Amino acid sequence: MIHPENALPQGAPAGLARTDFAPDFVWGCSTSSYQIEGAAAEDGRVESIWDRFCARPGVIRDGSSGALACDHYHRWPQDLDLARDLGTNAYRFSVAWPRIFSGPGAKPNPKGLAFYSRLVDGMLERGLQPWLTLYHWDLPQYLQDRGGWNERATVHAFAEFADVMSAHLGDRVKHWITQNEPWCTAIHGHLDGVHAPGMTDFKTALQVSHHVLLSHGLAVPAIRANVPGAQVGIALSLHPLRPASDSAADRAATVRHDGLRNRWFLDPLYGRGYPADVLRQLGADAPAVQAGDLEAIAVPTDFLGVNYYFPETVADAPASLPMQTRVVAAPGVPRTAFGWEVAPDGLTSLLKRIDADYAPSTMFVTESGSTYDDVIGPDGTIADTERRDYLAAHLAATRDAVAAGCPVKGYFAWSLLDNFEWAEGYLRRFGLTYVDFDTQERRLKDSGKWLRAFLGGADGSQRTGTHAGASAAYAPDAHQDRIKPAANSQQTSIT
Repeated sequence: MIHPENALPQGAPAGLARTDFAPDFVWGCSTSSYQIEGAAAEDGRVESIWDRFCARPGVIRDGSSGALACDHYHRWPQDLDLARDLGTNAYRFSVAWPRIFSGPGAKPNPKGLAFYSRLVDGMLERGLQPWLTLYHWDLPQYLQDRGGWNERATVHAFAEFADVMSAHLGDRVKHWITQNEPWCTAIHGHLDGVHAPGMTDFKTALQVSHHVLLSHGLAVPAIRANVPGAQVGIALSLHPLRPASDSAADRAATVRHDGLRNRWFLDPLYGRGYPADVLRQLGADAPAVQAGDLEAIAVPTDFLGVNYYFPETVADAPASLPMQTRVVAAPGVPRTAFGWEVAPDGLTSLLKRIDADYAPSTMFVTESGSTYDDVIGPDGTIADTERRDYLAAHLAATRDAVAAGCPVKGYFAWSLLDNFEWAEGYLRRFGLTYVDFDTQERRLKDSGKWLRAFLGGADGSQRTGTHAGASAAYAPDAHQDRIKPAANSQQTSIT
């Protein structure tokens, strides 16, 4: 049910300090393999769905690909130095599946395993806690050629991948994220077609969503078997929603939209199965679910990763299938260069909604970031004031959620580096560090310098393993999870 108090108020933090957070709060940056690594044809890496997708004319706005990206495969020591010098104590990265397996029945690639072993060792040497994401969208093309995530065989291939990686790195990596943003894998990759593999079939997208969730369910016990004391979770892209008006039609549309946007993933993960109201709406398009699937998906986890970027305003749209809804632009709100609404209080309300409706024992903000049109000044600096203020406001929103009782234990900024931004190519920059993609020069932006001062990194004296201690305050410029039962998840609040 949607309540008037769930509106998304605007406003910047009046003040913010490192001491607002617990001494053991996890501070990190997130990255992903295809977006930064490059080295697309080195050391036994095979083609991914993104390599194939980027070769299609017109699908990437600037005609580029991640073949080189940030050349992180060769420059990772420099990049980990950047993360360390920011004062972070954790680093979230993903493994390129095509670096590990070259085909059906193939043995793991020793050179691929060795790269990630060096990378993890480099994190530990710099006091960075490794947070490993198994899947951030770069499926091997040989699996896509056999049906990709639409086939259950890919689920079992992922479980094998999880087993191999956790056996190889589990002596050093204790924090594992199985899947990053299943909604994007399913919807962007298989319904609207703006992501690899570029398909546009709704029934396929729904089956993909189920198989991605099932792969999570099979990966968790594989990781636990190899890694004593492992902390395992999943990262979801979630959005607070509001109706476009107070009309009954728009309010009902917002419930429907929430069903596929948020509850379709949260409900099965927390033991409720797929939402009954959404299944009724889907009809024959609903995915095939085999006996035992829902029990596997609801495997107990240790945390929920929340990726938050923007809220959505929803209107009733009877002709817009499948959910008869459409997202409309809220008037008079600040936006990033991507056109995304800037609403830090949406993060607070989202975290509170998840805590109230699903009660995860622990949450981490595993992605939050913004893209603006960065300009290098005559003195070589990048004065990205808007990104700095965005970061500070969302840290304040996280603080407010913690103060309200939400078990949020860490925040990962997206991203450490400017990188290959999927269908946008290199036109959108999310990094705290500017990357010149012609020279591969890295240059810390003012937002990164602010975070460094806030965390006491580099030239500061506050950096410890947990970053205990105070740091500079900020004032903006003028500008195993417990399951909370629910008889019918349709009645949960939408914030």
